[in-house]
Amino acid sequence: MPRVLVPLAQGCEELEAVTVINILRRAGLEVLSASLDGRPVKGARGITLVADVPLDEVKGQDFAAVVLPGGQPGTDNLKKDPRVIDLLERQAARGALTAAVCAAPSVLAQAGLLRGKKATSFPGALDQAPHLGTLVDAPVVVDGKVITGRSAGMAMDFALEVVEQLLGKEKRDEVEGRLVRR
Repeated sequence: MPRVLVPLAQGCEELEAVTVINILRRAGLEVLSASLDGRPVKGARGITLVADVPLDEVKGQDFAAVVLPGGQPGTDNLKKDPRVIDLLERQAARGALTAAVCAAPSVLAQAGLLRGKKATSFPGALDQAPHLGTLVDAPVVVDGKVITGRSAGMAMDFALEVVEQLLGKEKRDEVEGRLVRR
């Protein structure tokens, strides 16, 4: 089964982190959450999340996808961490999937992964982003091996798109059907 890494920075948006991890695990993906500093992560709303591993423990490992939750100051903490930028650059060089929601697409932009790509984000999060292709007003955007999501309100749709890109539409429909969203 494909492995997915979800880096968790202090100040991340808890709704995005937990929704992504939950939906991907429902699909049967092996998901590892990794704390940047090796400690429990205090989210943007004060909820404490306990990651599976410290980020250093998975350094150099390959993943089918790396998925970044947004939130502030979590997104800024992701951007400041050279290990995260290196991880994203390695993912792109291998042709593997990268995904980011809310403000976190700005981390993809900083790593150069949005150059020439269509992307969405929380309003204003990509206004000053370097290497940006085309900003799209949509809940979720897929452009090649890059998935971006607009906001915490789109976290479930974003996570389901990651499932579809990794495991196919049938698996997405199966997971979504069990959520009784329709």
